[in-house]
Amino acid sequence: MDPVTNSDSPATTSLTNRYGTPKRALSKKAKILLASVVGALSLIWILWVVVGGITGISSKILSYNVVDSTMTTVDFAVTKAPDATAQCALKAMNSSYAVVGWSVVTIGPNGTEVGSENGRTTTVRGEIRTDSLAVTGVIEKCWLAGKS
Repeated sequence: MDPVTNSDSPATTSLTNRYGTPKRALSKKAKILLASVVGALSLIWILWVVVGGITGISSKILSYNVVDSTMTTVDFAVTKAPDATAQCALKAMNSSYAVVGWSVVTIGPNGTEVGSENGRTTTVRGEIRTDSLAVTGVIEKCWLAGKS
């Protein structure tokens, strides 16, 4: 009887001599604990992704106009709470997708009679001064004032 493997089998002894003693498997208690930790971390990550993605603001480009090599305008709609103040970063890009102009537009609180959806959606025209001729104007990001 082999004291290391508790077996009389020559194959088991040969494998033990070649590769060392077999590793112990995780106990049932350890497997349950590991599964619980993985499940809890997965749930926390899912909640972080879902709740962290809610900013309370959305934006949509309606149109843009390249006025000349020094100015581009962007017309866009911002949906937010009527009493909130938002800021949107606009950028103008050339044909190589290089940024040739940048501007931050502030959208203040609205009354319920302004815009649509009882003051939640406001249409804004932002002007972007450019260093050279742009081919497009886009919204980079919008956020509620005081948050980033």
